[in-house]
Amino acid sequence: MKIAFVGKGGSGKTTLSSLFIRHLAAEGAPVVAVDADINQHLGAALGLDETEAAALPAMGEHLRLIKDHLRGANPRIASADTMIKTTPPGEGSRLLRVQEDNPVYDACARPVELDGGAVRLMVTGPFTDADLGVACYHSKTGAVELCLNHLVDGPGEYVVVDMTAGSDSFASGMFTRFDMTFLVAEPTRKGVSVYRQYKEYARDFGVALKVVGNKVQGTDDLDFLRAEAGDDLLVTVGHSDWVRAMEKGRPPRFAALEDSNRFALRTLREAADATYERRDWERYTRQMVQFHLKNAQSWGNERTGADLAAQVDPGFVLGESVTAGA
Repeated sequence: MKIAFVGKGGSGKTTLSSLFIRHLAAEGAPVVAVDADINQHLGAALGLDETEAAALPAMGEHLRLIKDHLRGANPRIASADTMIKTTPPGEGSRLLRVQEDNPVYDACARPVELDGGAVRLMVTGPFTDADLGVACYHSKTGAVELCLNHLVDGPGEYVVVDMTAGSDSFASGMFTRFDMTFLVAEPTRKGVSVYRQYKEYARDFGVALKVVGNKVQGTDDLDFLRAEAGDDLLVTVGHSDWVRAMEKGRPPRFAALEDSNRFALRTLREAADATYERRDWERYTRQMVQFHLKNAQSWGNERTGADLAAQVDPGFVLGESVTAGA
């Protein structure tokens, strides 16, 4: 299952995504965790110290390797230079699986040991001073989008992405790449404004969206979120002494997490798992192609000097039964 955590800056989405990742790992589920936020904090939330987090390889720095691997023997893609972030797979492309070893994971993923298990962690890399004025952050998250376009995951497998804050993720088609999107919202007007924006943008794309209320302190906060989010409100989370200890660098064992918050995490997993039966790989592939053609026309063809529409394999549909190319 491919799962995104979104929300306004400071809403607690990174903390909640890290708790969800810990929950999955404790249950023995295979997990690939991806930090696609402009502020790279997921590694620290998963227990890495500053030195360890800074040493994580940036996906953007390995974009050539990623493209060369995914291109495989696809005859429609002449070279890695003609691949952009939206390039879809076709006959001959190499696909990524959650539980496998491949050159992309070797270069870009690092194992993170957690209570009861381990996860693969990948990061886009930080937005540096050298990028200011000359680069868009989405040029870095393009590596994530390209990998998601070529990823095939099955039931009981999880890819959890901590997305960039606010509605900024709509600057690419990556928001359509997920089975479930959890929007973390505080019980404030600003907190729910991002929810309204996200719901409006996502409406035409069939994005499964659920709200996770965070920093809820009482019935007044709960009533506010119910009034604003209605049936989209899935569960709420309140104060956590475990999280406070974790933020101080002294987390107790994960089994000591409060029962109410453990219940919330189980609810998130059940909601994500329930989307499996509604998977529509044809729609998924169609949306992938739609965004690719849009990007090709607006900037990709000019940038690469190629007709990127020709990369689309009209008979190809991504799915669990598709085998990777040579």
